[in-house]
Amino acid sequence: MSVKVEQLTKLYGEQKAVNEISFSAESGRILGFLGPNGAGKSTTMKILSCFIPPSSGRASLCGFDVIESPLEVRKNLGYLPEHNPLYLDMYVKESLEFVGRIHGIPNASSRIGEVIELTGLGLEQHKKVGALSKGYRQRLGIAQAIIHDPQVLILDEPTSGLDPNQLIEIRSLVQSLGCSKTVIFSTHIMQEVEAVCDDVIIINRGQIVAHDSLAGLKLSHQNQSLENIFLTLTRSNPFH
Repeated sequence: MSVKVEQLTKLYGEQKAVNEISFSAESGRILGFLGPNGAGKSTTMKILSCFIPPSSGRASLCGFDVIESPLEVRKNLGYLPEHNPLYLDMYVKESLEFVGRIHGIPNASSRIGEVIELTGLGLEQHKKVGALSKGYRQRLGIAQAIIHDPQVLILDEPTSGLDPNQLIEIRSLVQSLGCSKTVIFSTHIMQEVEAVCDDVIIINRGQIVAHDSLAGLKLSHQNQSLENIFLTLTRSNPFH
């Protein structure tokens, strides 16, 4: 498994933001990671990306433990956080060159060209980042996340705030990336999960309340919509 989480817990004082969760994710599949606000989604993402340490339990990417081998984890991970951090005064191509140097990418100019084409940034590459639309800023964030060709991609709310055309474009990009990589896709938008994800995890109050293929989850809930399943599982959780 590209991503393996075992009994992962994160405490903030007395509060358990994540409470002994376990799951795995494999290459060539897109895992939708769903939950209400404050459920523990972003905390889990931050632990997997070595941004914060767990209180207990284990997490590994491509066989590398997030505590024991954080540099190896980062080499194999592309991460687009919810609030996409971009240098607005840089030009698009310049910002990719900057990130490429950070990763020490050989033949960086060739790889930058590939990523620009893959993410549809060709016409925008000589613009300043600050002049880009929200949709193109998300494309650039994804481009920065994949420039070092990581095996695992974590995308936290990648379609938030996009218009319908931009949604379709980013959705298509994520699907193409999911063919060869392990993608964890965190979102509040049920339609996005139904459109792009193979597997689904629903987390509520720090605990996993569902983990199945999208088809399996629907089958076990009388083929209800994902939205209804989500509402049922997050409203009826015994920890409410």
